[in-house]
Amino acid sequence: MLERTVYLATCSLGARSNDLDTALARMLEAMVGRSPWHCFEQQVREARWRFARLIGAHPDQVAVIPNASVGAYQVASTFDWSRRSKLITTDLEFPSVAHVWLAQRSRGVQVEYVPERTCSVSAEDYLRKLDVHTGLVSVPLATYRNGARLPVADVAAAAHHVGARVFVDAYQAVGVVPLDVDALKCDFLVAGAMKYLLGLPGVAFLYARSPSDTDCAPTLTGWFGRVDPMSFDPRHLDFPDEARRFETGTPDVPALYAANAGMALISSKTCTRTSLCSRITPRVSSLPRGNNSASRSSRLRAEPRSRSSTNMLRIWRSGWLSVTSSSVHAATSRACRSITTTTRTTSTPCARRSRTTAAVVSELRVPGSGFRVPR
Repeated sequence: MLERTVYLATCSLGARSNDLDTALARMLEAMVGRSPWHCFEQQVREARWRFARLIGAHPDQVAVIPNASVGAYQVASTFDWSRRSKLITTDLEFPSVAHVWLAQRSRGVQVEYVPERTCSVSAEDYLRKLDVHTGLVSVPLATYRNGARLPVADVAAAAHHVGARVFVDAYQAVGVVPLDVDALKCDFLVAGAMKYLLGLPGVAFLYARSPSDTDCAPTLTGWFGRVDPMSFDPRHLDFPDEARRFETGTPDVPALYAANAGMALISSKTCTRTSLCSRITPRVSSLPRGNNSASRSSRLRAEPRSRSSTNMLRIWRSGWLSVTSSSVHAATSRACRSITTTTRTTSTPCARRSRTTAAVVSELRVPGSGFRVPR
């Protein structure tokens, strides 16, 4: 795919790879002849193992789920909110998770927001809201808006000090930011396969540090969440001690094959995130800042350590969008091809050159593995 296309949308869906094509062909081949279910079940186990390895966890701490919203709901459903009714989140939370938190208000949950300041959120702002009534603190590892990394470890340490637990949405970081759940000190972490893990929609993962150490059992469940999924007993409900207790029904099989292909590619020796980050950081850092017009529309975090997979440069221009200005092109033209960009076009009557645009907003999303702007 990258031989003929400069791909700019990994922030939405990872680039298609030869490995993904091969994996899906292998799935189709498995469906010929004998029952393929033993192959499909192996894909579930492999995905759990691969994701655990990526984040420094044990496979028993990882549940395979359909999306991040389900992961957030599974966590919320296991809390007795009558004991600690406060849930702290932030304006930078992705709506897929934030809406789940808001829906818990019917259960008596008090949702409080830490406001965004200069494109990020400080640990101090989280700490000001923490008290003995806090049950859960939700901190994105990297915000979807501009790629800023949030101070998860600092917030987690403070939250644990008052007896609260910590939920981390790592969807915008996993695959491009090295992850270690022990270093983060989080209790729960959710991420999915379709972006920087180079998979497809339909598979996500929920990490739980102590899966069975919850106030109550998950209220959303299915046969994959049983101690023995093959027992087929409609009168008996049990939950394993490991994170499988958060799983529900039959997973998305094609997405599992794709997820395993993507995670294998990410983990391969030819695609080390550290080396790729070291190549792209100086180029991203050389993008303009200061008081000029380009820097005023930039949302690039100043310090490399505060940036993640998604860094944003907005270029407003009437008519056609140009991303080949000398300052941007000089900084990016020699970088790797794994890029992510989202382009939104607002159409209103104005001068045209084969399409009508009143303003174009380009969000240059730069994964830690690098990017390239077309000439």
